[in-house]
Amino acid sequence: MLSPRNPMRMVLLFVLIFEAIAFLLAIPVMIFVSGIGPGLATALSGGVALLALVSAGLMRKPVGYLLGWVAQVAGVALGFLTPAMFAVGLLFLGLWVLGVVLGRKLDARAPAGGVNSPH
Repeated sequence: MLSPRNPMRMVLLFVLIFEAIAFLLAIPVMIFVSGIGPGLATALSGGVALLALVSAGLMRKPVGYLLGWVAQVAGVALGFLTPAMFAVGLLFLGLWVLGVVLGRKLDARAPAGGVNSPH
């Protein structure tokens, strides 16, 4: 979990929000391009989108980060239904990992009061 004033928290939040949008937009692709049934496509891709939104809403708590990681893995796993989702899922996973790594570096360099604490 990143410190409350770490600017990378907002980056991770937006990664999750855009990820949810991408997974919702993947539903018709799964149905019309990959031939997945509408119910299954909506349940799985919509479920991962909902998971991403829930984790975005919980980013102030450690469980939000845990759910964020689960959303990343689930997003990549959607590639087993529609191969293009491997690329989309890996893109968001890369952004998520980059945000976490840079956020931890910012926290490590910050004074005891946090990233943006006054001197």
